[in-house]
Amino acid sequence: MRLERRYEAAVEDLWYLWTTKEGFESWWGPEGFRVEVRKLDLRVGGGLEYDMIAVAPEQIEFLRKANMPAAHGTHGTFAQIAPFERLEIIHMIDFIPGMRPYENRTRVEFFPEGNSVRMVITVDEHHDEQWTRLATMGWESQLTKLPAALAARK
Repeated sequence: MRLERRYEAAVEDLWYLWTTKEGFESWWGPEGFRVEVRKLDLRVGGGLEYDMIAVAPEQIEFLRKANMPAAHGTHGTFAQIAPFERLEIIHMIDFIPGMRPYENRTRVEFFPEGNSVRMVITVDEHHDEQWTRLATMGWESQLTKLPAALAARK
């Protein structure tokens, strides 16, 4: 999956939102979810650990029907870090009932262009079409939170 967005912002502000506890918590997760970061060790091989918490009734109900808890821990590893240019995170997908854990790679690239930044996100497909579709919807949703998080940095 590939997503591309342009933001009227400094690349340093976008980088902050991806690479700090406060920044990450300000926007990560689809609408109806929030996250609490437990660990963010920004170095190659460093860990990213957070709890994804459903807060909206419809998300809580969706998870209940999928036999999943309303909150679950998520963890990954920083695989590449090129400040203000590129970030790669390998998430361990180990929270899907009945599914063997697998890795899912997310690469984010930042391209400053004048007063804006073009951000390109490439994410591995999931284990089946349904989960890839759900993940795409989740990404589309959470990216709508970035403008407000960027505005709060001004």
